[in-house]
Amino acid sequence: MTQALPHDSPAWADARPALSILIPFLRDDPSDLMQRLDQEAAAVADQAELIVLDDGTGDAALSARLAALVDRLTLPARLITLAANEGRSKGRNRLAQAARGDAFLFLDSDMKPDHEGFLAAWVALAAGARPAVAFGGFSLLQAPHDARFAVHRRMAARSDCIPAAQRAQQPEKYVFTSNLLVRRDVFAAETFDAGFTGWGWEDVEWAMRVSRRFEVVHLDNPATHMGLDTVEALAAKYEQSAPNFARVAARHPDFVCAYPSYRVARALKAVPGLATVRPLFKGAARAAFLPTALRAFSLRLYRAALYAEAI
Repeated sequence: MTQALPHDSPAWADARPALSILIPFLRDDPSDLMQRLDQEAAAVADQAELIVLDDGTGDAALSARLAALVDRLTLPARLITLAANEGRSKGRNRLAQAARGDAFLFLDSDMKPDHEGFLAAWVALAAGARPAVAFGGFSLLQAPHDARFAVHRRMAARSDCIPAAQRAQQPEKYVFTSNLLVRRDVFAAETFDAGFTGWGWEDVEWAMRVSRRFEVVHLDNPATHMGLDTVEALAAKYEQSAPNFARVAARHPDFVCAYPSYRVARALKAVPGLATVRPLFKGAARAAFLPTALRAFSLRLYRAALYAEAI
């Protein structure tokens, strides 16, 4: 196992938190999110702790800045620095092992709470209703409007940033570790599958397994996804995600068969010469002179073509 170096805040040792906030990152700087959460420290009255995992970034200057920030936080906080990358699933499993609360709040490092009572709402829910799993949703409210992110913004707005009532119709599909509350006993029963590599689908596959045993609820306690990608970066993530999608489809065909991405992939699988056509989809998505809607549609086709070859 990769060596883990912990750095604790002065408040860490004596804390008895009910909620553990778990934030993994790789080559990002989670300082802004950490400070925004710490602004609610008084409101949550010692009920929350913050654990941040550097999954092998290898940036000594960033590590030093984050350690100094941890020392200044009011929230009990721990920074765990890994010498080598372990991946999204293993990293989150490691965070859960370090957590002391009865509930875990998984947040991505590029999230930004959309209102001042964000953390207090999660603490109240964890202490009151104590749901097995709850997803708060995410938005684009504070995300950048740069033209280079226009395609990702359109895709996220249409397929991801949707209200709780709509997400609840397919509760396992709309579960992402960007803003996710999990009760400790539920995570002990179902951890993330470390067999997933690269980017994508490990959180949805986890939710599929969990939803067979526990209730997954949705609510509107959103945070903004600040990490919008360019078409090139998003396409690269889709290329990584294709084997993961195939892994999910093989394990959970009853869920996946209802997903548009799967149905389109199945249809494209029958297209002769798909491997020749697929780069054209990516090229259209990259073409800045085309309407954003058409570029987004082309990128979805590119993703479906990748998935068609994987399943």
